[in-house]
Amino acid sequence: MFSKRKRQLCSGTPQTTQASSPAARGTTVHIGYQKASTVLYALKAKGELEKAFAASGSSVTWSEFPAGPPLLEALNAGSIDFGYTGESPPIFAQAGGVPLVYVAYDPWSPKAEAILVPKDSPIKSVAELKGKKIAFAKGSNANYLLLKALEKAGVQYSDIQRVTLTPADARAVFERKNVDAWAIWDPYFAAAEAATGARILADATGLAPNRGYYLAAKSFVDAKPDALKIVLDQVKEVSKWAKNNSSEVAKFLSPALGIDAHVLEIAEKRREYDILPLTDEVITKQQEIADTFYKIKLIPQEIKVKEIVWQGKVNNS
Repeated sequence: MFSKRKRQLCSGTPQTTQASSPAARGTTVHIGYQKASTVLYALKAKGELEKAFAASGSSVTWSEFPAGPPLLEALNAGSIDFGYTGESPPIFAQAGGVPLVYVAYDPWSPKAEAILVPKDSPIKSVAELKGKKIAFAKGSNANYLLLKALEKAGVQYSDIQRVTLTPADARAVFERKNVDAWAIWDPYFAAAEAATGARILADATGLAPNRGYYLAAKSFVDAKPDALKIVLDQVKEVSKWAKNNSSEVAKFLSPALGIDAHVLEIAEKRREYDILPLTDEVITKQQEIADTFYKIKLIPQEIKVKEIVWQGKVNNS
């Protein structure tokens, strides 16, 4: 998935941090985002990060991606400095030699991803997925959820027919019933429930933490730590807004995602927001995911997650 190429390496107004330090001056920060990644999408729309950097003559560019894996491909290629993905993409990226650093995490929620089946499907349990076609995005959080759900049910990963697709493509084949099940995350999960009456076969409760991670290029972390802290401060402010305004977040995201606000509000209410430093517990769980992927040869080599965790400090105020 990733080449070995190394890089040299709307309501509520967040407070603006001025980028006055020498390390931040003249910087252009390249940020990768997904529309479904609420905080970064809102940060872009609100323009507060641009204001935070403006005093020093610095600027921000934004690049949109459909999912985490291509976002981290762009980080590897040198196109972006900072982004946000689910828990699985950085594991594939690290195994592929991408020079990235975990800088913070978002608790998200195990209720915000699930394995779905059509409402009239005869399938009633995960064990019945043996031999069936299952759609999911390779290297995504849902990929890990599927692995753990199958493991718990006593089904081998090799015993299913894997159909790896982006969320949009997977939704289409799921609606046409060209697959038997779909492992997916919110807000696509909530949208499928609302539009098709899809049934939840299993969510991630007790199976996967379903955390999100803020990630940066190692070169950016090393060369521009002050700029990184400014980005994280602004992310923190928007995260606070999102945490306390689920209805407004849903209305804000609706036009961009093409999903009704009432559906998005369902998704918002079953997720959490925050920006936190990685603890030993979080690193250990992320390592368990990496070890699981290595065990079934989804990644080519063992990795040590703790080796690429930023030792800086996230502002928790």
